[in-house]
Amino acid sequence: MFELTFLGTSASAPTIDRGLSSAVVMHREHRFMIDCGEGTQRQLLKSGLGFKRLDRILLTHGHLDHILGLGGLISTFGRWEMIPDIDIYAGRWALRRVADLLAVVFGTVDDLPVKVHLHELEPGILMEDAHFQLRAFPVTHRGQGCFGFAFVERDRRPFLAERAEALGVPEGPIRRELVQGQAVTLPDGRLITPDDVLGPVQGGAKLVFVGDVGRTDNLLEEATGASALVIEATYLEEEADMARKFGHLTAARAAQLAREAGVGALILNHLSRRYTVRQVLDEARQHFDRVHVARDFDRFRVLKHEPAQLIDPEGNPVQRKR
Repeated sequence: MFELTFLGTSASAPTIDRGLSSAVVMHREHRFMIDCGEGTQRQLLKSGLGFKRLDRILLTHGHLDHILGLGGLISTFGRWEMIPDIDIYAGRWALRRVADLLAVVFGTVDDLPVKVHLHELEPGILMEDAHFQLRAFPVTHRGQGCFGFAFVERDRRPFLAERAEALGVPEGPIRRELVQGQAVTLPDGRLITPDDVLGPVQGGAKLVFVGDVGRTDNLLEEATGASALVIEATYLEEEADMARKFGHLTAARAAQLAREAGVGALILNHLSRRYTVRQVLDEARQHFDRVHVARDFDRFRVLKHEPAQLIDPEGNPVQRKR
């Protein structure tokens, strides 16, 4: 399971109700911030997420509305001495802009209040552990080095506790070894294999997050089968020419991608003040039914076999009237 919280959902400039682009993805002990628009640290505080363990920042690209919050955020981290090291991942051009921004804010690298490690992204696996994998993939916007991110849980076989009890498998290290795929010998000499106590393979959740993007034909492979696809919807079809000119999508095109990719749910982001939520929803739902339009502080639970669910801070499902 992944949990996704939106901190800012506006395109280009903030509005009364929407901050600039930023979101946080959580999985087990891991937390990843995606983009850090101006005002993100205040949004973090209002969201209730706080700053703990927020030491990995993924940047979709280097436009200012996606990175200007980094200076203030890093300054606060240093002042409160909460996080000693921060890893920032982005394309080459975006990293240059981040370095320039930090130089303006702090003077020199030696003046930074925390250790900031800048990592140039390349397509492929960014990190993985026993439970999930994080991949970066290229997207087409304005300029080079723009990326999307895929968070993919590993397939797993559930441990069948009742079957283990019936076979007399004691709790503790023996069960852990079976879950890890190792056969064990019980004290009475019986050999127990993983197949004896594990259920069928279950696929994990897949969350695909795309920032600003101007085309979708090269996203189909990454988006296919996603439990949830997060993508921009800066324009409506009535301004499709302008969308193409500035390297953005319409709500209709985003929904067409969701349909073609067979995703579980579509979550639209990066909204223009030109349109209401209802207009964006109505256009998208002409092509795909399971659509959410994200608002600041929305939280979603992303599971494999259920549509992405809007939840409250306690994890309870929320039904929103549009």
